[in-house]
Amino acid sequence: MRYLIFALLVLSLPFGPSPAPYAQDWPQFLGPARNGEYLGNDLVTVFPKQGPPIVWKKTIGQGFSGPAVAQGKLILFHRVGEKETIDCLEAATGKLIWRFDYPTHYRDDFGFDEGPRSTPSIASGRIYTFGAEGMLHCLDLATGKKVWALDTHRQFDVRKGYFGAACSPLIEDRAVLLNIGGAKPSGLVAFDRETGKVLWAVSSAEASYSSPVAATVGGLRSIFCFTRSGLIGVDPGGNLRFEFPWRARMQASVNAAAPLVAGDLVFVSASYQTGAALLQIAGSKVTKIWSSDDVLSNHYASSVVHKGYLYGFHGRQEHGPSLRCVQMQTGKVMWSEESFGSGTLTLAGDTLLVLRERGELLMAVAGPKAFQPAGKLQIISGTVRAYPALAQGRLYVRNENSLVCVSLKK
Repeated sequence: MRYLIFALLVLSLPFGPSPAPYAQDWPQFLGPARNGEYLGNDLVTVFPKQGPPIVWKKTIGQGFSGPAVAQGKLILFHRVGEKETIDCLEAATGKLIWRFDYPTHYRDDFGFDEGPRSTPSIASGRIYTFGAEGMLHCLDLATGKKVWALDTHRQFDVRKGYFGAACSPLIEDRAVLLNIGGAKPSGLVAFDRETGKVLWAVSSAEASYSSPVAATVGGLRSIFCFTRSGLIGVDPGGNLRFEFPWRARMQASVNAAAPLVAGDLVFVSASYQTGAALLQIAGSKVTKIWSSDDVLSNHYASSVVHKGYLYGFHGRQEHGPSLRCVQMQTGKVMWSEESFGSGTLTLAGDTLLVLRERGELLMAVAGPKAFQPAGKLQIISGTVRAYPALAQGRLYVRNENSLVCVSLKK
């Protein structure tokens, strides 16, 4: 039970695509396309001998929430004392621009961090945050002024899960999308981004610790949400296209990694004797290409895909997971770094950035032959479980009490 907390990290889209963010921003969980990929081409491919420069560092509050960066601003969601706090910082300097906070009474039943779990989303001059107790806020990016707020757990009669709410908001067109998972049907809920009004709600599935993604597959826009029960596909109007059951038989388990879409394929993965599955999607038809618990079972960190190969962590955090490359179409393991330990992966062009849970950053070419790091750097101490942000050539990493900015620019 104690190690279920690590699923929280994996912690935003219906009606059509959102306005495209600037390619080198990181405005939401897992980046611009919510697939862990950085779209800039301005990074070093090998660390300098003295290591990349530390641009700034500051002390922060509790939380597993990763930073989000857009328009030169960094949004940090953390807990300071008895308040969930949203700070807007200058991304280049770490200087505070404004702060917004509100009371929280969240207590972790297992004695872990009691800060927010989900990563903020930034879209069209607004910020959307989802707190550990289910408080959904919309703030003005320029001023920090509250536009609207909702207690989603009260609204949908949500029971307290193992580790609080962890879904990172997904934004598309006029909707804010979240896996709420209450007694009332709320497996996936669309809120009006301007008012907070419920546009639609679908599925009776409970909440997981995963976050939804949106993609156009076969000419159809769909939202894919990995709930506690499995993967659901929903059209932009809130109509359920399909349900694919995928969860452990044991109660003490979670689904945490985000669905990964590549063409007409969707990859889902979980630990707890659940395993990975590759699905081919054609409208409401779902065909399982392969599944296995011995290939790439993600505990909390989402995998990435590059040129037909998956890269990710296989195995439970407490068991020392391996880092692996897997041929996506077949499930064949190409290489495996055993007992590597947990962490997160970011893809930048042909380069893998591997951030280990102990704060070490590794850089390696993404390829199926072998894992050969071109450099290693200890950039922060303590324990790193939040996803980093990579924007404008700068990597932003947080642990339990610090946030650091490292320049990876050429």
